[in-house]
Amino acid sequence: MDDIHYREYKILLRPERFFDPHQFEVYWHKLCLIAPEFKVGVATNKDGFKRHVREVLFYDTPEHDLYRNAFILRKRTFYTDGWPDPEHELTLKFRHPDLDMAAAVDVTPHLQGAADIKFKEELLPLKDGVGGMRALFSHNCVLMTPGLVLNEGLERISQVFPALAEHCPTHKSAQVSLVNNLPVVEVQVNVGSFDFGHGLVAKATISVWRERVTETTIVGEFAFQAKFDRYDDLHAKARARSEEFFKAAQNHAPEWVQLGTTKTALVYNFGNQLVASQEG
Repeated sequence: MDDIHYREYKILLRPERFFDPHQFEVYWHKLCLIAPEFKVGVATNKDGFKRHVREVLFYDTPEHDLYRNAFILRKRTFYTDGWPDPEHELTLKFRHPDLDMAAAVDVTPHLQGAADIKFKEELLPLKDGVGGMRALFSHNCVLMTPGLVLNEGLERISQVFPALAEHCPTHKSAQVSLVNNLPVVEVQVNVGSFDFGHGLVAKATISVWRERVTETTIVGEFAFQAKFDRYDDLHAKARARSEEFFKAAQNHAPEWVQLGTTKTALVYNFGNQLVASQEG
């Protein structure tokens, strides 16, 4: 469980860039022009610009005890032809810049049914400028349609996820609710893949997050993720090529890049942003 099996590269994109659906294709075209310079193979999926819609909800205590202790509790519901699917996805994530700390947190649930445990290295741009790279490590538990009511309170949720009781000290009676009362609509295209050689292939997505009530665009994201059996077996040249391409994607289109944050941080700070915009 403490072995990294995923490497995900993420670049947040400025929300104002996504003023119409065609912008997914505009940005992908920019990436396709960059790739040959770094000997990166590109494949565009046949239905790569088909838009997939999901609702994303974050849950926490009023004092944000989970987030302040590096946990993220997220529910994601998928839609087909405008209707919610009967199944949904519940994810508990512990994310930290220290590899050993992230590896030490056991997110295994005490709940019947299959649990998908994922340990990822997430690569992001530097907070203060394009062309760089920083790493976060996340231990994720993904459950499909668990019989867990999220507003039952932290005590009940901690019974299902013991890691919260161990690493998130707070009063057991604390209530859990939707963060900032903010439902997010995610529109994503599973656009294609990149081949960095030596067996390192990553699936690529472009997505936009919107606030559901006002349809305000919160942020966009370009991401590509590779899965492998052993982190130590990653070929050095392929790994270096993937990192060079990640930095080049920032440098060749800096006007698209949103620096200094993560999607989750934007959701948690959404109330403050509204106040600032109203005061300004």
